[in-house]
Amino acid sequence: MIALHDYELSAECYKVRLMLGLLGLKWRVVPVDYYPGAEHKTPAFRTLSPLGRIPVLEDDGFTLHEPHAILIYLAGRYDTSDHWSPREPRLAAEVAQWLSFAVDLDASAGAARRADGFFEAVDADAARAEAHRLFRILDEHLWFGERQGRGWLCPAERPTIAEIACFPAVALSEEGGVSRQDYPAIRRWMDRVKRVPGFSVMSGVFPAAPGR
Repeated sequence: MIALHDYELSAECYKVRLMLGLLGLKWRVVPVDYYPGAEHKTPAFRTLSPLGRIPVLEDDGFTLHEPHAILIYLAGRYDTSDHWSPREPRLAAEVAQWLSFAVDLDASAGAARRADGFFEAVDADAARAEAHRLFRILDEHLWFGERQGRGWLCPAERPTIAEIACFPAVALSEEGGVSRQDYPAIRRWMDRVKRVPGFSVMSGVFPAAPGR
């Protein structure tokens, strides 16, 4: 069975839990005391994740310790429809661009959240400023996409791993003082993601509002 070394409040771990649930997979949780225990920095954990990062996924003797690599792997191995990680070259390249954008979201909105919630040594004001810059780019992209009849980050009929990579940092942004009030297209996109069958929540992320 798939094993996920997981910390419940980690946005990066949440990405993987989302993907596992959306694919209808079963997995075993191996809890990691990220905060306050800093278990991810111990020599024992670094045998799994040399950089001391979570999540870590183990599957049939194969180990990965970077969330976006895990998303690519899970979609490639278990999604028989190929819609989560499309193979068409242009669409695959767009997905890759959004995975890179998600790294920036994690380093800004995500960093502000970790500074406020886990007391990481981060310039939280600079992280929040960068998060708003990225949110403006994301909101504009989604707004124009809606005008073109597109509901997802990439020009596909269904969501891709780009959604899963970007969603957690955005959905948890207000825990780091980054408000989504001025980004209506982002809020609509979040609601669409929450309505995908198999979507799961975590602390700070709520289900879609009923009746919409």
